[in-house]
Amino acid sequence: MSIAPDIDSRTSCLPRHIAVIMDGNNRWAKAKSLLGGSGHKAGETALQQVVEHAAKCQIEVLTVFAFSSENWRRPETEVGLLMRLFVHALDKRVAELHKNNIRVRFIGDRSRFAPLLQKGMAEAEAKTLVNTGMTLVIAVSYGGQWDMAHAAQQVALKVQAGLLDPTQMSMDDFQQHFQQHIQMSDLPPVDLLIRTGGDLRISNFLLWQAAYAEFYFSDLLWPDFDGKALDDALADYARRQRRFGRTSTQVEAHHA
Repeated sequence: MSIAPDIDSRTSCLPRHIAVIMDGNNRWAKAKSLLGGSGHKAGETALQQVVEHAAKCQIEVLTVFAFSSENWRRPETEVGLLMRLFVHALDKRVAELHKNNIRVRFIGDRSRFAPLLQKGMAEAEAKTLVNTGMTLVIAVSYGGQWDMAHAAQQVALKVQAGLLDPTQMSMDDFQQHFQQHIQMSDLPPVDLLIRTGGDLRISNFLLWQAAYAEFYFSDLLWPDFDGKALDDALADYARRQRRFGRTSTQVEAHHA
């Protein structure tokens, strides 16, 4: 996976890989004078709708930020609720995804989860492994800095084992070895990164994989984000010119 895709393979009006920061569940519940858990439950319903719509649009990969490495700092009651929702989703939603030929993958540090959840994630991946439709990647206990630090650690272990000579490695050599250990290294880079909730930041999400992504920020809180909102994001993406370091003139000449 190159962080700077060749322009020849990235000319479609539809992104191959969409990533979503699903922000605003708690604010949605607060605005409606509901308990915070209501926002997360509504957010799970919104995710189901967006997954179905993305699959209908023939998006190749959809990656969603379900639980960040920083989310462990939230109140214990909220973390507990999120874990229960996670178990429910594994029990109920995976069967639906499998029925719709969607492959499920998880990225992040699973070691912090209870054994039951780790087992459920592994079983969901195994159950949907051979599905040929859209790939749904769920980022849990994930952080972009953790991802890159983990990949660098794996490269360092190769050096320690004598498999790599750092004095003989060019920048391209390092990138090649490094990205072999980045999460989702076998999938296309992120083309479109969507964040809901009105905030203008990426919150330590897919720092390497989204290096050349187009960004789309929506003021909608995540439970209100639906298929139409996704269509609006796709339409905005289709109007953009992706240059990957080239000039507009070069891109236009290439496609003339």
